[in-house]
Amino acid sequence: QVQLMESGGGSVQPGGSLRLSCVASGRISSINTMEWYRQAPGKQRELVAGISTVGTTNYADFVKGRFTISRDNAKNTVYLQMSSLKPEDTAVYYCNADVRSGSPWPTVRNYWGQGTQVTVSS
Repeated sequence: QVQLMESGGGSVQPGGSLRLSCVASGRISSINTMEWYRQAPGKQRELVAGISTVGTTNYADFVKGRFTISRDNAKNTVYLQMSSLKPEDTAVYYCNADVRSGSPWPTVRNYWGQGTQVTVSS
């Protein structure tokens, strides 16, 4: 069974920074795209950033220049460095990944973490 576990959320003042981490665990063969989503109260879940196996990144327009996604393939971990945080960044942040796992015939499935709360407020 594969699990994604986020950490690093918390409360911060506007203009502050946080670094989120998401670790994938289990009988993992490989991880394809890893992404961060967020969901604010009363709103739909939205894509924040994504990163491919080889490090190609994409960002939502509302975080470009402020957030940076990275990954450590050896640690099955994806990070989201968030800077210049705004109150509108307040949301639960979720990790998502396409993971190849299982034996003897590994298959690819999509997994979600449980989310970590980020609150930006003065």
